[in-house]
This record gives sequence, C-alpha cells and structure tokens, in this order.
Amino acid sequence: MLRSLNQERIVFLIALVLFVGFAAGLPGFLTSGNILSLIQNVSILGILGTGMAIGIIGRGIDLSMVSTMVISVSWMLVMVNGGMNLWLAFALALGFAAAVGVINGLLIAYVEIPAIFATLAMGIVVYGFGKSFLVSTDVVYLPTGESWFYTIGSGQILGIPNPVIAFALVALAAYLFLTFTKYGRYNYAIGDNLWTARITGIPVRPVMVLQYVLIAMIGLVAGLVVATAVSSMNTRLALSTQVYDVILVVVLGGIGLSGGKGGVRNVIVGTVLIGILLNGMTIMNLSYTTQNIFKSMILLAAIVIDTMLNPRDEQTAQHGDI
Repeated sequence: MLRSLNQERIVFLIALVLFVGFAAGLPGFLTSGNILSLIQNVSILGILGTGMAIGIIGRGIDLSMVSTMVISVSWMLVMVNGGMNLWLAFALALGFAAAVGVINGLLIAYVEIPAIFATLAMGIVVYGFGKSFLVSTDVVYLPTGESWFYTIGSGQILGIPNPVIAFALVALAAYLFLTFTKYGRYNYAIGDNLWTARITGIPVRPVMVLQYVLIAMIGLVAGLVVATAVSSMNTRLALSTQVYDVILVVVLGGIGLSGGKGGVRNVIVGTVLIGILLNGMTIMNLSYTTQNIFKSMILLAAIVIDTMLNPRDEQTAQHGDI
C-alpha cells in the first residue's frame, strides 16, 4: 500500500486531515460563509495555478502572471467606467494580456533570457506601465449594470458557485490542451528534453511563445473572477506574494520544476491543500507575516522534495530555469 503513495496522494491525504482537524478545532470553519469564501479563494488560486502549470510543465515559469492579471482587468474596468462598451473593453484587455505573453515568450524563446529573470522584470514593467498610463487609482470598482458578465465571480448555477465553475472550465480546457493537442504534447516534450525536442523537429520557440500567451490569458480569466467576486480590483495585489502561492500550489501538487511531468489533477490537489491551510490560518487570526513564514517554509520543503524526486540535469542549468 505504501508503494502506491506518491506526492499527489500524500498531499491529498494531508489536505483531508487538515480539513477534518480545522472543522473539529476551529469555530466557524464549517459555516456556510466560510466555506463559500474558501471555495472562492481556492478557485482563483486554482485558475492561476493551472496557467502556471502549463509553463512549469514546459520547463518555464511566469512571475509576471499576477501583474498581468491585475493591470489588464483594472484597465478594462477603467474603460467601462469611462463609457466604453463592455465587450470592446474586454477585447482590449485580452489583447493587452496576450501582448504581455508574446513579449515574455519572445524574450525567453528567442532572446534566450532565463524565464525567471525575464518574467520577473516583465512583471515590474507591466505594473509600472499600468499605474503610469492606464490605471491612476489603487482600487477600481466594478461598473453598475445588469450584465451576466458581472456575475462571473459571484452567484451560483444549479447550486454550484460560479468561481468553481470557472475553475472547472479552465482546468478542463487546460487538460484537453495538454492531453489531446499536438502543441500540448510538444509542451511536455520541451519540458522533458529541450534539445531532443529540437532535433525531432518540434517548433520549440513558437511553442514556448504560445505557452506564455496562454498563461497571460488564463491570468486574465482569474482576474475577472476576482473583480466580479468582490466588485473591484485592487492594483496593490500585484505587489503581494500571490504569485508564490501559485508556484506553491503547482509544486506541492506534484508538478516537477524540472519539467515534462504532471498535469491538471496535480494543480487541483495542491490548490485544495493550500486553500484549506490559508483559510485555517486566517481563522486562527495569524498575522500576514506569520502566514508568509509558514508558506515560505512549505514552499522550500516542496522544492527540496521536488529536487530529490526530479533531480535537475545539465540541460536545466544551461537553460537557466529555477
């Protein structure tokens, strides 16, 4: 039985134990309001984790994801509040996110800047550009209106919260892309062995660009869920540690940083564990700094375990990924 355990199953068991423990020991954990909040936060984290997983499977990483999410959605809300048609504003925001993804991809695939540095710098550029030219306030509120668009992050369909449905749709789309499309299989091949992928004729550079475009667009979807759930978008979210929560979800779920392994199911398992943990720490009234310490320790442990289970090779070191 022990031999059947892997990182994914171990993490799921830990999540189950945490849920039962918090339910028994924390007053208010099982209230409908808290469970709804937990589901909403888990769904947003899961959507972002799904995008990050596509990058890490392809032996990349995107630290600009949260900045892209925040600025693109904030700009969209600014335009709609200014009188622009909702769908035109959405199209422009989608174009902005896609442009960020293309630039990330070009810098990494063609200029050959290591992904961790290219996307770190791009995240700073996106936030700085957005605050200077696109969004002047820290908080942008949702426009008043009756469009179904404004219920993406709130409300329910057949008793299922909309954020959960959004997460399920993104996870399903990512699963279909990674499993049944040739570009998804190329992504695995690149993550497994970049040089072999090139030798076999896989268009490595275009696939890498596509990878970062998909990450940026999934980030936009997560941003729409956030904004419509709380009726606003706080641009200071781009300065938070949320991107590290996303990486934690992916690595903890069992997707190796060495690339070429894992899938959407790993993201779901990691998301559930971190969502329960964060919710429990919040109910225990632990300070933001204390929560970050716990998350940092878990992330460090997850990376150490990942390094032991998926040792990096010379190719990884040359490519410059973490």
